[in-house]
Amino acid sequence: MDTEVNPEHPLGGASVPKRPVPRLPGREPELSRLTSLFPAALGGRAASAVLVGEFGMGKTATLHAAAALAADAGFTVAIATGSRLESHLAGGVARQLADALAVPGTPRPPTGDLCGPAGESEALDLFFRIVREATGRGPLFLGIDNVHLADAWSMRCLAYIRHRVLDLPVLIVLTSLIGHPPHNEVALLEMAGCTPATITLNGLGDAGAAEILGLAPGELATACREATGGNPYLLQALRPRLLPGADPHELGSSLIGQVLHTRMQEFPHAPAILHAAAILGEDADFDLLARLAGVDELDALQAIDTMVRLHVLSNSDRPALTYSFARNSVLKDMPRTTRAVNHARAAKLLAETGAPPERVAAHLLEATSIRIPWGVDVLRLSARNAVFSGRPEPAAAYLRRALEERLTSGARVAVLLQLAHAEFQLDPPAAAMRVREAVDTVGNRETAAFIATAMLLSLCGGQDARLAISAAGQIAARLDAGGPDAVWPLLCMTYLAEAGSRLGPPPEFRDFEEQWAPLTDPAAQRSRSALLALDAVRSGESAQEAVGHFADALSLTAAPPRAGDSATRSPREQVGGDGDLFEQHYFFTLATAVLADEPAHIDRLCRVLDVEREPWDVHVPHGALPTLARGIALQASGDLQRASVHFESLLRRFDERGGTTTCPVGVLCAAKLVECWVDLGRFEAATSLLDRMDFVASQGLFTHTYLLYARGRLRVATGYTRFGFEDLLSCGRRLAHHGMRFPGFVPWRAHAARAALALGQADDAVRLAEEDITASARWGAPRPLGTALTTLGLVREDDEAERALNKAITTLRSSPARLQLATALTELGTLHARHGQSEKAIETLRQAVELSEHCGARPLARRAAEELRSARRALTPAKDNEHGLTRQENRIAVMAAQGLTNREIATALHLTRRTVELHLSGAYRKLGIPGRAELGGALAKSHRADAR
Repeated sequence: MDTEVNPEHPLGGASVPKRPVPRLPGREPELSRLTSLFPAALGGRAASAVLVGEFGMGKTATLHAAAALAADAGFTVAIATGSRLESHLAGGVARQLADALAVPGTPRPPTGDLCGPAGESEALDLFFRIVREATGRGPLFLGIDNVHLADAWSMRCLAYIRHRVLDLPVLIVLTSLIGHPPHNEVALLEMAGCTPATITLNGLGDAGAAEILGLAPGELATACREATGGNPYLLQALRPRLLPGADPHELGSSLIGQVLHTRMQEFPHAPAILHAAAILGEDADFDLLARLAGVDELDALQAIDTMVRLHVLSNSDRPALTYSFARNSVLKDMPRTTRAVNHARAAKLLAETGAPPERVAAHLLEATSIRIPWGVDVLRLSARNAVFSGRPEPAAAYLRRALEERLTSGARVAVLLQLAHAEFQLDPPAAAMRVREAVDTVGNRETAAFIATAMLLSLCGGQDARLAISAAGQIAARLDAGGPDAVWPLLCMTYLAEAGSRLGPPPEFRDFEEQWAPLTDPAAQRSRSALLALDAVRSGESAQEAVGHFADALSLTAAPPRAGDSATRSPREQVGGDGDLFEQHYFFTLATAVLADEPAHIDRLCRVLDVEREPWDVHVPHGALPTLARGIALQASGDLQRASVHFESLLRRFDERGGTTTCPVGVLCAAKLVECWVDLGRFEAATSLLDRMDFVASQGLFTHTYLLYARGRLRVATGYTRFGFEDLLSCGRRLAHHGMRFPGFVPWRAHAARAALALGQADDAVRLAEEDITASARWGAPRPLGTALTTLGLVREDDEAERALNKAITTLRSSPARLQLATALTELGTLHARHGQSEKAIETLRQAVELSEHCGARPLARRAAEELRSARRALTPAKDNEHGLTRQENRIAVMAAQGLTNREIATALHLTRRTVELHLSGAYRKLGIPGRAELGGALAKSHRADAR
């Protein structure tokens, strides 16, 4: 601070400020603590304070502001400054203080005397006399800035006077860099005189940072404060670089980087650690820091310890540079080549330690001028993860970096197609250009077909699938000259992707097949069998034919590879040989729906799906498909508890990957779990899960049809019958629009017919039941046929209903469908009870209760148990008659004796006329009368006899 002599001051030589004390934003509390020491010194008792803070935190400015306030309060102010370049000059700081305390016009002691030429004790005593004489003229403010840089003799002088000024009007204020190693001879507290007040200068808050930057308080000022830690010096360096739209966390100053590097030069190995920490950033753990810096571990530890104490590095398990502005500044000060080479080395070190691919890729992005062939796979994996976590921008950056490497034709095609996927979410026209570039790059046919197939398998659906289908079609056209064997597997997968993503029905497979017959490639034969199975499913014509084709496809599928086999297998074998066809979402959904009742085939399917490698789709956890297939099979067999365990455990893994509501396999898992919970009676859990699903975004995705079906079932089960009925009808319309005639995918008609009956829409119920019988009879599998027959038994009357239910039970006993069998038994037992056939009803309902409880279907078990109790009560004779009429017979007989017709009785009791007639016939026989005319007298006679 500039000063001038004030001739009117009683001490003459006191330093006073030229202008008012400058404002220090955010430092009011620290200045207040310093001024609180003034009264003690002014009263004749020494006081002291130590201002500590990291580099640039404003120690000097705060000291000078305090000195200006002290001068105004009547202190003589003397300030000395320690300097790195003068630290070897003995007595440098002491001479600065002595010169400042000298009275103008009086002789000064020779400066050499302060260095001890007349003897050490005499020199120390001389310095004390200068201080004591100055206090004789008034209170004294001694400020030593950067005392950590003072020479050893000056430090000794300060330590010498500390106990000798206790009863003098002296205020000593020292500033020091926080964490700076103490001098070998004198510690900081030894120089401060009496017990000092330690004041730590921390970073400014948002308001102080905004004032320095000339900004209004807000998000930008907060971001700047975070980037610099509120360090005033760094904020001042940041200010001119804060252009519109700039992110403070990405800014830096090469000058600041140079200053930091210079400051670290006095500490062994600190500059190397500084550069390594700047390169590694958040990856800067101890081992990597030492290896990247090329420093021995013990030396690295000592340097890191020093830098942490100086607040240059954070005090954490990963000692990174404390502020992003400091890190960016060190990087800006680094030559480009040096920086790129260090990032390449950091990437290699991280890869060797098994760091996440995204962390390795972040360094590969910075190593733009360095060839790193091994990094292409890391960049592609990182891009894949980024795209499926909704971050296409970094994904595109990773892939553009991968294209800078020297790639083979096949690798370039793969990277270009992957880049097209990432860019499609940002700029669809640019993505189309990438696809055309990839097609133009095609060299090896087999590799190109493999890459395009992999792209189809890796994308979930929706618009992404449309991009994959377009790319695959263009590549297939390019490969067409090689004949059907060269392109068939790709066309097969394209067909499946097209079938699963279209809003309407896909083209007929038989027409598609004729273009490529005869086929000789084993992979093509497998594909042909699989697609013939799919065609049979869609047509709904023959379960036997569909199962036969699926069996052929499974028997032709190569066994899962052993570890290390991939290097010896061709790209086509890598895709086709491991059952990847069955991993395709659309195909998997329908295959499991058909094979769920075929235990041997479902086991084979699970073995094919249980491969060692990760699934193509990043949202699908490893092992998810066989787990889901087994869960579907367990559910089909009526083992609801075990099925729900499979679905719940799998759903948690989909949640971890963010695929529950977006990935078709995740959606299918959620829908199957909802259906399972409805049968188990866990309605609240099912409702909670459905609330998470996005029905709007699901339009056009085939697996979401099952989700709609599950919601319809839940709504009907929980009393929202009208809404559930509409859901089920909508499910049926979507299946019809998609060309799906297979009745076993979702038995929507059976549940819609029940809902229609509950809503009083008997005609709709009959129509749905008859349509279901027609479709199920054509398909020919026991489960859908037995389910349809059960529904028919609900809408028919009397003998027709009983015949349908008996046939349903016979049909279902030949299948694993125990839950559907329990349902049919419940309906037949209920029908028997209504018809007064209580003995038959009891036996049938007893089986229904046992079977439904075994399945865990609590709602069905409760209903069967209630019907069973009613049947047993009905079988017990009424207590108020002597002829053994059952309760139902007695009730109907009384109503008939009162003159009601059979129709009126049936309507009142919700029975059929046939049931009323059967009960009346039983009453006539037990009462010994020929008909209705004698009924009143017989009942009256029975009641009189009973009264006696």
